[in-house]
Amino acid sequence: MRSEQDDHTGAFVAHRNLLFTVAYEMLGSAADAEDVLQETWLRWSGVDLGPVRDRRAYLVRITTRQALTRLRTLGRRRESYVGSWLPEPLLTAPDVAEDVELADSLSMAMLLVLETLAPTERAVFVLREVFDVGYDEIAEAVGKSRAAVRQIAHRARAHVAARRPRETVSAAQRRDAVEAFRRATESGDLQGLLDLLAPDVVLIGDGGGIRRAVPRPVVGAGKVARLLVARRDLLAGALHPAEVNGRPALTMRLDGSLDTVLAIEVADGRITGLYAVRNPRKLSGMDREAGLRR
Repeated sequence: MRSEQDDHTGAFVAHRNLLFTVAYEMLGSAADAEDVLQETWLRWSGVDLGPVRDRRAYLVRITTRQALTRLRTLGRRRESYVGSWLPEPLLTAPDVAEDVELADSLSMAMLLVLETLAPTERAVFVLREVFDVGYDEIAEAVGKSRAAVRQIAHRARAHVAARRPRETVSAAQRRDAVEAFRRATESGDLQGLLDLLAPDVVLIGDGGGIRRAVPRPVVGAGKVARLLVARRDLLAGALHPAEVNGRPALTMRLDGSLDTVLAIEVADGRITGLYAVRNPRKLSGMDREAGLRR
């Protein structure tokens, strides 16, 4: 006979990838998302399942509340972060890119936009816009009235729309742009880089005070291209294609070890954003493909 503990475990395992995705979208950190899942399990394992009509919704509610608590703590921690802060990159399976809405929401550029929302706004936006959760369920998760949640959703949607990345492009166009960028970077082709980079391209580096990185964002095709050409000797032969956060990206390995993850944003065939994560504490999500689901 199946025990209630088996029911707890079965439901949690069945929805684990969804819960991880919710937590990661809210936090931008794979390590913190895993911690939230552990906290979710501890609370879920003590729930009386008798009155629970929708186990998926109940688990999402617990995860959201735990993520909100952690998000408020992280906000204070990031105020003292050394240098630019970037989300933790995730190694993703090719099928993640097939879900265009999910891949867009996971992109580095979008996660940085979500960072500009207040914690409750971010939770409401993620649950509503990415996971299509109903207003009543969101209200229970964030502890607000349904009317308040609708207002928050409207405000967050407008905020994100004004800052979100430009029009999306096809996966093939992204791959072509990333491969052309790799070749131009490794060969030190300044003109090739200038042709690939959007005039207002931005390069952001995150070393966390542990590894060297550009101390502040570098803006403009000329500045970014010259910086990359100056580091040609370091980059030549070290760049490798990867799927990161549902998008084509590059990784750099030095002496066989992962040194940098370079997420790349493409719009209209040109590169608009380069996000170089070098902080070794943020690279654990590259050890294996992340289980993501909507």
